[in-house]
Amino acid sequence: MTCQEHGVLSRDVSTGRTDNDSWDITTSVGSTALFVAASRALEARKPEPLAVDRYAETFCRMAGDQWVDAIDGTDPEHPLRTEFGRHFVNFQAARTKYFDEYFHRAAAAGVRQVVVLAAGLDSRAYRLPWPDGTVVYELDQPKVLEFKRDAMKRLGETPAAERREVAIDLREDWPQALRAKGFDPSEPSAWIAEGLLIYLPAPAQDRLFAGIDGLAAPGSFVAVEEASPMPHDAFEAKRAEAAASPEENEFFTLVYNEQHAPAEQWFSARGWVAATTPLHEYLGQVGRPVPGPDTEAGLMTGTISLVSATKR
Repeated sequence: MTCQEHGVLSRDVSTGRTDNDSWDITTSVGSTALFVAASRALEARKPEPLAVDRYAETFCRMAGDQWVDAIDGTDPEHPLRTEFGRHFVNFQAARTKYFDEYFHRAAAAGVRQVVVLAAGLDSRAYRLPWPDGTVVYELDQPKVLEFKRDAMKRLGETPAAERREVAIDLREDWPQALRAKGFDPSEPSAWIAEGLLIYLPAPAQDRLFAGIDGLAAPGSFVAVEEASPMPHDAFEAKRAEAAASPEENEFFTLVYNEQHAPAEQWFSARGWVAATTPLHEYLGQVGRPVPGPDTEAGLMTGTISLVSATKR
């Protein structure tokens, strides 16, 4: 998620962040995964969806309340039913398609280790056609992983690859935790940081990238979503609004308006071959409307980029 996605984040969000804060799937940062799941569920109902996540609706129904209202349309004022919300669903669909295709390329190149950072309600371990021998490592807060595990158990679903949970906060020593679960740094790997960077301060973003680079053998892949920071004064004004009306929108209390370095620049300087695709360009490529630059949705898509890279 990015800071410009605030238009769809207004309920069940905690007030502010602390150095050692934690969350489950319905609180704080965790609740953003349910907005993404609701968006994917709505996309899957379209006549010609860009991507189909057949588990997204189940996640929302298990969470209940506003998440069911969002997908059933019983709350006409739900943020996902607004004009901005419709663009947001398109954005999530395009983002999902981009990263799905990225993983197809990595698998076709022979990569059999996949690392999903801040996995949330990502269901790719279950819904993508992984080659035999693929291991998918999912890193996230323990309660978030537990919610997804329970949901899949209720459905009687088994992953299409070997799925290994790494229950850890990414502010901790996650590289060591990943290795302890069997990750082999001598073999190529494919990494994803989707909807993650905005929740990390700039130094933590740098540490995350360094952790990936340090564990990735030649032939590895990485893909990230990133957003350019808002002007400082505009961001602080949004935070003040959230503090004054926490029942309306507390999203700006969850994010960091910081960027250590653009991902393409960072990885290219360390021997990766990287390419950046601005989101508004990708929306056009996949046949979805590009919101006007002066609209709230246009301001969102204009700051987001999708980046993928391979290590030489």
